[in-house]
Amino acid sequence: MPELDSLVGVLKAAGENTRLRLLALLAEGELSVKDLTEILGQSQPRVSRHLKLLADAGLVARNAEGAWAYYALADEGAAAELALWLVAHLDTNDPDRVRDRERLDWVRNAQQEQAANYFAKIADSWDAQRNLHVPESAVEAAILKVIGQRRVDTLLDLGTGTGRMLELLAEHYRRGLGVDSSREMIAIARAKLVAAGINHAQVRLGDIANLDPSIGQADMIIIHQVLHYFDDPGRMLAAARSALKPGGELLIVDFAPHELEFLRTHHAHRRLGLSEAQMSGWARAIGMKVDALTTFPNGKNDEEGLTVCLWRLTAEHETETA
Repeated sequence: MPELDSLVGVLKAAGENTRLRLLALLAEGELSVKDLTEILGQSQPRVSRHLKLLADAGLVARNAEGAWAYYALADEGAAAELALWLVAHLDTNDPDRVRDRERLDWVRNAQQEQAANYFAKIADSWDAQRNLHVPESAVEAAILKVIGQRRVDTLLDLGTGTGRMLELLAEHYRRGLGVDSSREMIAIARAKLVAAGINHAQVRLGDIANLDPSIGQADMIIIHQVLHYFDDPGRMLAAARSALKPGGELLIVDFAPHELEFLRTHHAHRRLGLSEAQMSGWARAIGMKVDALTTFPNGKNDEEGLTVCLWRLTAEHETETA
């Protein structure tokens, strides 16, 4: 239980009209300072001051992305519980809240349009690669089968791209976090999560091979179609291992070895697939083992298509549980 002085400080931080409106907006999902200034119609310094008070009190969490900062309701602690309670007891028909929701919808629609425009520019490239391998639906079904009925506390999606894994597995985690180095992809992922009504997942701009310690540790980490972009996938896996809780697992989706050189020259692939032996070696180097491997042949010969692999890695001393 928090000390009395601490609790009084939290109540003071929350006890102001604009700050209550901010809590209500952030309960709808992660928003930037720019988003919030547009919604509230207030100056950036004023909004930032309110957010700092809320963050210092532990009611909201701040994540910096270069010159920008994104905010969300805190997800743990007494202050976080109080924030949820306050939002649940606000009058949904209050004129300020009605107006804020209307402006929030406008901001999100604009973001989704921007993301859609960017995705349209790269769609041809993505479609060309997708035609080389088994439909994603088959791989996604296999991922869901591996997870089964489990619901983990924290899921980390490294190289989240458009946030598809966070969307697919939304019912299997309490808190989801996606990390990607592309601002454009992060914008798409945020728009998709909002459109799907998934407010228990967030995305972050960051280097997935050098993870920010503030991310914390996850029960499950997914690395979906990412490792082939790295010269040294083992280094990437070591970074992921450091973000894994004891007893956690890694799920990796990538291509088996192939000879499609144009993927390296035209699509920035650094590795032309990953072999079973390589994955086993990388796993051993980080104190893990390959518990399961599922392959999805492309139905073509090696010169025309790609075989997709799904690996499940667990700690070496653990026994098979799924």
